[in-house]
Amino acid sequence: MRGPATGEAGKPVPILVHLAELRKRLLRSVIAVVIATILAFVFYHQIFDILLYPAGEIDLIFVEMTEMIGTIFRVCLVAGIMLAVPYLTYEFIMFVSPALTPREKRYVYLILPWIAAMFAVGVVFGYFILIPPAIKFLLSFGSDIADAQIRIGNYIPMVTRMLLITGFVFELPVLTTFLARIGVVSGSWLASKRKVVIVGAFFLAAILTPPDVLTQILLGVPLIALYELSIWLARLVGKKRQSTQA
Repeated sequence: MRGPATGEAGKPVPILVHLAELRKRLLRSVIAVVIATILAFVFYHQIFDILLYPAGEIDLIFVEMTEMIGTIFRVCLVAGIMLAVPYLTYEFIMFVSPALTPREKRYVYLILPWIAAMFAVGVVFGYFILIPPAIKFLLSFGSDIADAQIRIGNYIPMVTRMLLITGFVFELPVLTTFLARIGVVSGSWLASKRKVVIVGAFFLAAILTPPDVLTQILLGVPLIALYELSIWLARLVGKKRQSTQA
């Protein structure tokens, strides 16, 4: 078990120093999100074109005077968070780095590009694979009873939420590989939790996605596949770790 974080002289760092460091990292993270959000606001027309593309020929409406401006700011904030994910990850790693060994810090720097790449892959998966069938189902279900008039304040939050969810879900192999490399988890331990994860994946998909079976399957199955990939990677890096120690 690790002890408290130490400074350059090997002495424990006081809690006030930790709090000051946390405040500095949080402030920098907020500034990064604000800058990225402002940048997204400059291009919000293009961002809306991308988000509205899966809707096809649907004419979206807004029924409240503040609905459209609120939706625009929400989209810009989500886009800002997405753009700032690599930097937010860096600040988090810098905050916890005093508790890591030099070898573990080297592993952290190696996975930084993979964090950004897998987040982007997850967003692309959500945009092209998950969202179109979800929209099709939700608009076709009950369409013989009433015509759909979709509010943009309802459509945009659903789309952005699903993009964020798939982006973070695809970080699972990166996280488990890092934890296996530093010896926190192992491939055998992950494999022993397979049954629980399978049930939990579909339960989580049912909570995070619209209430249709197809969308839940489209999220649950990749989540299980990512977990299986995590098991394989954990075993692979575990063998390398053991050979390095030997």
